[in-house]
Amino acid sequence: MNKELLLTLSVIILFIFSCSKDIIVPLDGELVESIKDWSKSGSVDYFIMPSSNDFESLPNQDPQNKITIEKIKLGQMLFFETGLAQSPQKDESYETYSCSSCHVPSKGFLPGRMQGIADGGIGFGENGSYRTISPSYLESEIDAQGNRPMTVMNVTYTTNTLWSGTFGANDKNVGTEESWTGLAEVNHTGFAGLEAQNIEGFDLHRLAINDKVLYEFGYAELFDRAFPDIPISERYSPKTASFAMGAYLRTILTNEAPFQNYLKGDKKALTASQKNGALIFFGKAGCITCHNSPSFSAMNFFALGTQDMYEIGGLNTSSEDARIQGRGMFTGKEEDMFKFKVPQLYNLKDYVTFFHGSSKNSIEEVVDFKLNAKSENPNVTDLMVALSPRELNDIERKDLIDFLTNALHDNSMERYAPESILSGYCFPNNDEISKRDMQCD
Repeated sequence: MNKELLLTLSVIILFIFSCSKDIIVPLDGELVESIKDWSKSGSVDYFIMPSSNDFESLPNQDPQNKITIEKIKLGQMLFFETGLAQSPQKDESYETYSCSSCHVPSKGFLPGRMQGIADGGIGFGENGSYRTISPSYLESEIDAQGNRPMTVMNVTYTTNTLWSGTFGANDKNVGTEESWTGLAEVNHTGFAGLEAQNIEGFDLHRLAINDKVLYEFGYAELFDRAFPDIPISERYSPKTASFAMGAYLRTILTNEAPFQNYLKGDKKALTASQKNGALIFFGKAGCITCHNSPSFSAMNFFALGTQDMYEIGGLNTSSEDARIQGRGMFTGKEEDMFKFKVPQLYNLKDYVTFFHGSSKNSIEEVVDFKLNAKSENPNVTDLMVALSPRELNDIERKDLIDFLTNALHDNSMERYAPESILSGYCFPNNDEISKRDMQCD
């Protein structure tokens, strides 16, 4: 190769490297500074999730429920155990559903359809997409919630649970004691949101800890390991089961998503499009204004004006369903009516539906709704909507959607599911149609 050609190639290579450097390095610098601006610690580290086994770093723990590996192992089993379905409305649903019937790992720990159905549901389809009401159940008899469940991913960043923040004696519910009635009566235990909700959930979702669960399936031994300091007379109960599940659920973190790796220093973890999308998220689109925790959730409640579940065909709900009142259902205050908790934003790629009423079916629809900031709910006027209209050009919109879809996606959430449960049953469902769908013996 002659010297002139070699020199020409060298110049070209240097030119390409220089251009690449000019594009990538300033973009990273601008993004890091934008992240720091919104960090409560002034560092990008604020948005880095801990390892799931770094128990001391998991935030918002209930001081009465110290996390241990023994509790986590028990809680994981109980969460997926179809054998806990000991109190169904009808015998045909006995031992056929679990907590994970409505929280499927591959679907972002949400239902694989617009609405979860536990007791009274049959079938699973592909990742929960074809679960439906059993012909022998009346619609009023099934266990289906009037709002779409919230994901249990990254729930360690949540202090008071449900869209309404109903559960927990802590944080946002301090000073709301007059509202601790009905489902919220459990708050008088003083427990944090997750523990309180899990206790109430046993009755609500028709689950039970009985001799069959303890001794035929063998859960007594796991309870003994997890709660050796609890007297035998109190050791096997919804309370201890809720503590175990609370410990387990706090470890379900999307800490292997590309954006998490980027925050940890791998600047190649995101594409240029995703970095631009992150800049828009933290800047022009204003997403970070509300979604500002490490999981991009927040313990705040806003009226957005999205449709309710009954408007799009949800089961066992209606315009009279108190759950569509959001925070107002719990507090009874006019200023809280139709306001819902700010949800987390990781693994939206796996979601089938979005918002409390499952009213949107894609991330693109969510982004467009928020940019337009117009109510679609008869109970919410445009003046009540907590959003302001914003404009993005086609490239900015595409980059933002790329960030939300791919940069925030942890693609190995199945790592949080057990290989089997103590009963030996199929899970997350154990009815005959589900077993056929899942090819489970």
